[in-house]
Amino acid sequence: MSAETEAVKTVAGLMALAARTAPKAVGLDSIEIEIVTGKEQDKIGDKMIHIAAGTGMDFFRVNGEQVKASDATILIGVTGQKALGLNCGGCGHTSCADMTKACAAAKANKTDYKGPNCVLKVTDLGIAVGSAVKTAGIHNVDNRVMYSAGVAAQKLGMFKDCSIVYGIPLKASGRNIYFAAPVEH
Repeated sequence: MSAETEAVKTVAGLMALAARTAPKAVGLDSIEIEIVTGKEQDKIGDKMIHIAAGTGMDFFRVNGEQVKASDATILIGVTGQKALGLNCGGCGHTSCADMTKACAAAKANKTDYKGPNCVLKVTDLGIAVGSAVKTAGIHNVDNRVMYSAGVAAQKLGMFKDCSIVYGIPLKASGRNIYFAAPVEH
């Protein structure tokens, strides 16, 4: 294992720390975090490629190949369907009780994410993800926020209590594999 790969794993831990300590609405932590490498990471990448084959959404394949080529992937999710009791209406319902009823009614939906979600908890997820990628940037680790990696992780049975999950693959290399065009020889 290279020094760069070891450093990426250290930064992944710092990213998890940044996500965990990011500000949360009403001080309640609804964030789940996991760092995956090796075979577990490959399994997520393979699932992304499988999803692409079944849906025709080729970005799942591209992202899956990128996840498999990464040094580590951090997954961050939120339990967004547990109401905070504020009745703010941000979820599109007049009360948290109405949102909870709508969540129960939507359980059978075959969508990538479960909804509706508490807008404050979704905001918490965004702040946690932003804090994590800021930390990666400070330490010069290439990364990309991927909806597709989070969907694959959930379809593999990870993050069962979460309604939304994002994956952030990480790589230390001479060129950014997430945004650079393939090199032609």
